Amino acid sequence: MPTITRPRATTRPRATLLTAIRGQLRESRDARSARKALKRDLESYTSDADLNDLHAILDRYSDQETAEIRRLLASRRVA
Repeated sequence: MPTITRPRATTRPRATLLTAIRGQLRESRDARSARKALKRDLESYTSDADLNDLHAILDRYSDQETAEIRRLLASRRVA
């Protein structure tokens, strides 16, 4: 008769940890992809008039809501 071995108690916490890490990596990749897409979209605003319009739109929202966009625009001015 074959012997049935039960998984060790440490298997489940380890699996839970791996699942959490995979989730964090997936979220990180998704966030990086979204930032790249935003950066590409913002690069289409090239003229002073376009940028002024964009800044006027951003002024309607809180700094917290527009921080990422403002940071990307500021980095373009420096570069």
